[in-house]
Amino acid sequence: MSIIDKIRYPWEVPPREGEAVEVAEGVLWMRLPLPMALDHVNIYALDDGDGWTIVDTGFDSKRSRAIWRVLLDGPLSGKPIRRVIVTHHHPDHVGLAGWFQEDFGASLWTTRTAWLFARMLQLDEQALPRQETLEFYRRCGMDEEIFNERRSERPFNFADVVAPMPLGFRRIKQDDTIHFGGRDWVVHIGNGHAPEHATFWSTDDNLVLSGDQILPSISSNIGVYATEPEADPVADWLESCERLSQYARSDQLVLGGHKLPFTGATVRMRQLIDNHHGALERLEKHLETGRTAGECFAPLFKRQIDKASYGLALVEALAHLNHLYHVGSASRTLREDRSWLFQKIS
Repeated sequence: MSIIDKIRYPWEVPPREGEAVEVAEGVLWMRLPLPMALDHVNIYALDDGDGWTIVDTGFDSKRSRAIWRVLLDGPLSGKPIRRVIVTHHHPDHVGLAGWFQEDFGASLWTTRTAWLFARMLQLDEQALPRQETLEFYRRCGMDEEIFNERRSERPFNFADVVAPMPLGFRRIKQDDTIHFGGRDWVVHIGNGHAPEHATFWSTDDNLVLSGDQILPSISSNIGVYATEPEADPVADWLESCERLSQYARSDQLVLGGHKLPFTGATVRMRQLIDNHHGALERLEKHLETGRTAGECFAPLFKRQIDKASYGLALVEALAHLNHLYHVGSASRTLREDRSWLFQKIS
């Protein structure tokens, strides 16, 4: 690896709450807090002259709205938000899109799948988990204590952290060129972490707005859920990383949804691919004996999984098991307790 290929972080410290860092001319980097282990989301504002385009929004909460008002009056100089671009449908990225539409008159730009998922999930509020979800947990081999807790408590609802989304959005799709922040950006779509995840590659300088598709020091969660239990998002992720790699350059400044902006996209793309191939190899060896998804944390994560991280770990374990099953490297049988048992095919 040459010195130019190394991952570097031009800023060692993120912006403080209510403040912004200018990472390029007319491009501000800001952060909003999240009430979870990954305790922040990065948001960006790009100067359009008479207003701003913002990329992603944070959760909908009293604290987030208060921080946004500080940002609007401070670093954003009181200029209006005219456009909201949402990279993907996850609530830390789309949470306040509807607020900006309703209260500020901003237009929403995102992919069709991201909008459909976000609006559908925002409207689907549940007091208790559905029977299909509980059955899915059983299929995964969820820990019995955690299963009994979850069956009787309110599940995570988009409506708790995503503002109501009105009808109407502007569709973004592969190979679109969009002008904002004084630059032209080509859209390249990724998958795996979220369906139809938009990334934006400047044709005028070295900037990349990558959302959660390309992160520097963590790998985006890749999960299978009760909505599509047979899915193979690992295949989608690997295909996306290979395809996006052709656009990566070592000098690009990648502005992701979490952690720090970085350079070294070429080596990072290779790491993202190699990390999952390595995980699949370790998992396949682990399947010499039949295992459920809940019994596959050790080879995948190589660390202790606590209760707070259990749900994300479980759906990611199933994603990797589904991939081995779909490519013919593992068999799957239904155990007496209704859990899927995966085993390596010799």
